[in-house]
Amino acid sequence: MTELSNSFFSAGPIVLPQGGPLYLQLKRWIEDAIHRGDIGAGDALPSERDLAARVDVSRVTVRKAVLQLVQDGILVQRHGSGTFVAPQTQRVEQSLSQLTSFTEDMARRGMAVRAEWLDRGIYLPSPEETIILGLSAGDHVARISRLRLTGDIPLAIERASLSTQVLPDPLAIGDSLYRHLDKSGNRPTRAIQRIRAANLDANDAQLLQVAVGSAGLNIERTSYLASGRVIEFTRSIYRGDTYDFVAELRLGDSPTTGSSKT
Repeated sequence: MTELSNSFFSAGPIVLPQGGPLYLQLKRWIEDAIHRGDIGAGDALPSERDLAARVDVSRVTVRKAVLQLVQDGILVQRHGSGTFVAPQTQRVEQSLSQLTSFTEDMARRGMAVRAEWLDRGIYLPSPEETIILGLSAGDHVARISRLRLTGDIPLAIERASLSTQVLPDPLAIGDSLYRHLDKSGNRPTRAIQRIRAANLDANDAQLLQVAVGSAGLNIERTSYLASGRVIEFTRSIYRGDTYDFVAELRLGDSPTTGSSKT
């Protein structure tokens, strides 16, 4: 434990915020200390036994509070080493009103991003891909999967499916799928996105370097050409602690008042 965090946990009486179960009070107290900067990224927490004695709660209470913070990505546990404050990641805002590629979106923010390829290949389509992409019997589908990172911090996993008529060679894609599609006149012009909350399974959590069960955002996007043809079906999972989706809302037209029937 660093001198700063050690002195923080040993200094003065610990007064938990009131309201709710005891483990949630302890969770909020630790969160507040991190947000104030009293405990910094990489600092170690006392052992479960020491923290329980220091706060005068049971070890079960400490365990539940720490588990919640690990699932929220605020703390990380390292086998054989202990529990530490997780590195603070920069949150990214993405507009829901514009259709842009991940690469273009990050470039506008001046953020250096990169992709690690997880898969690029030609496959027999699933029933879902056949229906959404409008494939015929005997058609194949190109699938590409990428881990998106800024620096060494993973942000999202993207898994896209396209007809091989549109993407005959997935290996030809460079940094941006949309830039590649633009060359053949197949860049989408609009899309429908569905977003839902999710808890990350073991495979996705490992790729995104968070605890199993951590909060994430599942996003399904169906993209269209100007002609109305579906060009792309993408399923992505974003880390919940790094991404905010922002939409501008406008007040709709007010209903007409004072009208009369004749």
